[in-house]
This record gives sequence, structure tokens and C-alpha cells, in this order.
Amino acid sequence: MSSDELIWRIAGGSGDGIDSTSQNFAKALMRSGLDVFTHRHYPSRIRGGHTYVEIRAADHEVQSRGDGYNFLLALGDSFARNPQEEAYYGNEEIKPLSENLDELREGGIIVYDEGLISEEDVADIDLEARAEENDWHVFPLDLRSLAREYGREVMRNTAGVGVTAALLEMDLDHIEDLMEDAMSGDVLQANLDILHEAYETINEEYDFDHELRAPEGTHETEQALLSGSNAIAYGAIDAGCRFIAGYPMTPWTDVFTILSQNFPDMGGVSEQVEDEIAAAALAVGASHAGAKAMSGSSGGGFALMSEPLGLAEMTETPLVLVESMRAGPSTGMPTKPEQGDLEFVLYTSQGDSSRVVFAPGNVEEAYEQTRLAFEIAWDYQIPTIIIYDQKLSGENTNVDVEFFDREPAPDLGSTMSEEELREAAHDASGKFRRFNYDDAEKGVSPRSLPGQKGGRFLATGNEHSPVGHISEDPNNRVFQMDRRLEKLEHIREELEEEHTSNQTTFGDENAEYGVITWGSSQGAVREAVERLNENGHSVAGLGVSDMMPFPETEVTAFLESVDEAMVVEMNATAQFRGLIQKELGRFGDKMTSLLKYNGEPFEPAEIVEGYEVNLAEEDRQPTAQVRIEPATGD
Repeated sequence: MSSDELIWRIAGGSGDGIDSTSQNFAKALMRSGLDVFTHRHYPSRIRGGHTYVEIRAADHEVQSRGDGYNFLLALGDSFARNPQEEAYYGNEEIKPLSENLDELREGGIIVYDEGLISEEDVADIDLEARAEENDWHVFPLDLRSLAREYGREVMRNTAGVGVTAALLEMDLDHIEDLMEDAMSGDVLQANLDILHEAYETINEEYDFDHELRAPEGTHETEQALLSGSNAIAYGAIDAGCRFIAGYPMTPWTDVFTILSQNFPDMGGVSEQVEDEIAAAALAVGASHAGAKAMSGSSGGGFALMSEPLGLAEMTETPLVLVESMRAGPSTGMPTKPEQGDLEFVLYTSQGDSSRVVFAPGNVEEAYEQTRLAFEIAWDYQIPTIIIYDQKLSGENTNVDVEFFDREPAPDLGSTMSEEELREAAHDASGKFRRFNYDDAEKGVSPRSLPGQKGGRFLATGNEHSPVGHISEDPNNRVFQMDRRLEKLEHIREELEEEHTSNQTTFGDENAEYGVITWGSSQGAVREAVERLNENGHSVAGLGVSDMMPFPETEVTAFLESVDEAMVVEMNATAQFRGLIQKELGRFGDKMTSLLKYNGEPFEPAEIVEGYEVNLAEEDRQPTAQVRIEPATGD
């Protein structure tokens, strides 16, 4: 736990402007020179229901949410369905205060809106006694009335930011700049007025002796605040994607929305269709016609894409799909993160699969691996899937703007020109031998596009002959299947020889113990490994992004280098550990799982404790809501 960091949590009801307020405050902290990382918690409701956003800010790199937090701005839930304690969902007005106290650190600050949260409600949760026990500094202010004086109740968020800045002894310059970027006229002036009045009220009317202050830092290069969804969308744009089809579904909707907003200015096409079957089928058709195309969904929506995905595999139509995981099965917990769709994405669709799957672990990897997904898909004529989760989708962090300074890649890979088609193999009818297996380099038989002279062929979901006619000939079936699967071998070779590794190693190079993870848990694992090594342990970490084809060489080298390894993932059935054992069965007895599936991402302290319980072989489970699952055979 670091003492030189601010972890600020703003809590209210869905519809109270929590997300937009937190994003602006995160930008202000970033512009002041700090590294920031946000975590978003929200219910699956349009209006009402306890929601919060957490901003972690420090003068050093932050890679995950922290352990607990130290400043709470509790606005109350202005959309509460029934503000009665005996109601089914309890007293929702006070939940932004009452449901956030357990994770508040000792010595922390609480600011709550007494214009919405009554004295009786505060007494019911025994806040005064808890504050004394934990040395909390409590500031009740009537933010609601203050906002109404200036015209709109939603401006109590602005008042709350002003109070925060005063208590942390921050100046208002960056906050004012952001407000001027987003507003104008009377609305801007009203918000500036309430910001300053709240700030001055704290300084004039309150004495405070807490030690928490905003850290101070500087950035040597220009920074941008981005989420994983931003990174995937911008990676697709820079890879030349100009067609997307989809149907809204949390949390995939963010990528779909960002691309839909940007495509009109760059000649792209965005189609919202009636369901996910149509979305994936449209993307397959657009790609067949010559566009760099993309689609995606979450959970149940992606399940409907299984048949178009199989069609893309059989017709060898390049395609990029994104699958944004959320807690399941069925609708599950649609706004909560989980890593439970790995096996589903690897194996969905009938028959033997030939697809590529990347699981980026942070914003930078999301951008780079999206670009790589398009490159691989169009070079090898294979569907490529980016699997991520609600955590990576919505968390924001600062990234060097220079990171994105690279050339776009609009080319169509292994697509032939008409000049090349004149020299290519055709059958007696004049059809192009599109699926030729005699001279397919790396399993790839170059493709033509509709309308190209000499490029006519048949495309079917059935097994087919080199020109696309349906064929059930046993020899042809074996040749075609082997050729399609051969691509994965060459893709694996290319990933290892021609690209920077998608796997991330960190920690002690000569460690006795290893921690392995995948996807968005990487940041928390990385911080936990750093902390363990600082505490005298010998630990190395590995974050894996290549799910298919599996990075056998790199994972083998890591597992051979340590005595034991703990696999950290957010699901109940140890799906990634199962994949490792499927590919590298001899290491099964070396691995133990640390699993979390309560709808919240890992905190670094939970991983540290899981490691310590594991290493000491104590007969207990960790105190947090995680589960240790012993190695096979134990």
C-alpha cells in the first residue's frame, strides 16, 4: 500500500453523472503531471442503482486499481427507486455512502451530500462511531442545495469536485481548463461559480488536519487518457478497418460506438443491425467484397456469431471479431468483469477450428494486438478474435501520445491484383483456383475479390474443391483441412520470429516461484509481483496474450524456470490453467490457481495474500473473496 497516492472514489446513482465527472477529474489529475488509472463499478440499470468510479493517481506508474481507497465523495442516489430501508433493494439513496465504507482506508476522507443523505440515514449506519474507530475525516455538505442555487441539481458533481480540490489543496487551473473545453456561455459560468464557491466554503468554514494531499508529478511527454475500448477502436482504424456491423451489448458497445462516431469522417460504414447473427454475417460479406471489416459482441451475442464465424473459417474470409467478456452464464451480471469466455471463444463453432485469438492485457497491448489481428487475418485469410473484458473495456489510464505515432496499414494482405490473377491457376471452366492446395505457401492460397477479371470462384460453407464446388472427396477433404490448419503453425512461427512478443515477463529473472495470468488481470499481477519481491520473496510474472495459436515455447521456458507457479484469473473453472495443461500437460502438477469471480477485478493485495497462503501451504483460504485451487493430483 503506497502512502504517496490518491485513490478517489466518487459514488452516486446511475444517471447522476458519475462517469463523466470522474473522467474529467482523471484528466485534470493527468494534466497536473500524475499517472492515473480508473476503475468503474456500475449496475445493469439505466437510472438509479449504486455506481462508483475510482481514480488512482500517483507520481509513479500505476498499472491497476489499488488496495482500497482513501477519499470518498458520496453524492447519494438521486434516482433511488424506494428510499426505504425495508424496500427489497434497501435504502438506495444512502448506498453510495453505506456500501463504500468497508474499503476506505484508515485516515481517509469522506465527503457526503447531506442534501440527499439525511441525518437519520447516517445515524442508522453508525457513521460517527466508525469514523472515530478508523480515524476518518468526515465532511457533510449540502451540495444539492448549493447546486439548485446555480440552476441545476446535476451541478452538485461540480461542487463535489471543488470540495475535493480544496481538501487536497489542489489548484483549480486544470479543472477550469477542462470545463472550458466542454462548456460555454451561461452553463460554463454557472459551473465555474459553483466550483469556486464550494472550494472557498471548505477553506473558509472548515478546519482540517488530515494528511492526505494530491501528489505532485510531471510528464516528460504529452499524455492521452484512454480506455481499452478506445485502443481497440483506434487500432482498428489505423489497421485500415472501414466497415463495422454490430448490435449494442454491454460492454462491447463502447468499441462499436467509438468506431460508429469516427467512420463518417473517413469514408467508413457502420451498420447497427437486428441481431448479432446479421452483424457477423454482414462483416463476412463486407470482407469478401474487399473491405477490412470487423464485428463483435459480448457473451450471449457472440454465441449467435458462431455460425458466421465458422463460415469465415471455411471460406477463408479474413475477419476480425471482438468478444468483450462479462459474468455469465446467460445474462449473468452484464456490467461486471469476468474472464469466463475463454473456452467458448477458443472452441465455438462446429468442427475443427482455425482461428487466431489475442487477449490484450492493457491499453497499449489492446492497440497493438488489434492492429496485429488485422494483419494476421488478411495475410492468412483467417478469422482473428480479440478477447477482453469489462475491466479493460472501461478502465482509463494515461498513455504517451508518441506511442500512437506510427504508419497506418490499409493493405489487403494476400489479395491478388488482376495482373497476378492472369498468371494464377484456373480450371477448364475459367474459374480461379481460389482454394488451391498444391502450391499454397504457408497454407495460404491467395484470394481474389468479386469483380476482378479472372478472379471468379465459388464460396460455400460446405467443404469444397479448389474452385469452390462442394466436394466430399476424402482426399480433397484431408488436403483442404490440413492446409487450413497449417496456417496456425506458420502464424506461430511468424509471431515468434517477426513480431515483438505479445507475452510480458516481469519480476525476478532468477525467481523460484512464478505467477501467470492473462488479459486484464496483468496489471494487478505485475504490481503484486513487484511488491512480493520488495518484501524479500523471489517471484517472476508472465502475462500471456496469445491464446491461439498457443505460445508453447515462451510458456514452457517460464514454467521450466520456476519450482511452482500460480495461475491468476477471473473465473470459477480455471479456464486458462486448463488451456496450459491441455497444451503443456507435463507441467500440470506445478500449477495452482488463484480464482476470483465475484464481479470485482483483483486488487494487488489479494494476489500477494494468495501467493503467501500458497507458499506457506497453510490450511486456509485467503481472507478476500478469492479461491485457491490446488494443482492436479494434490
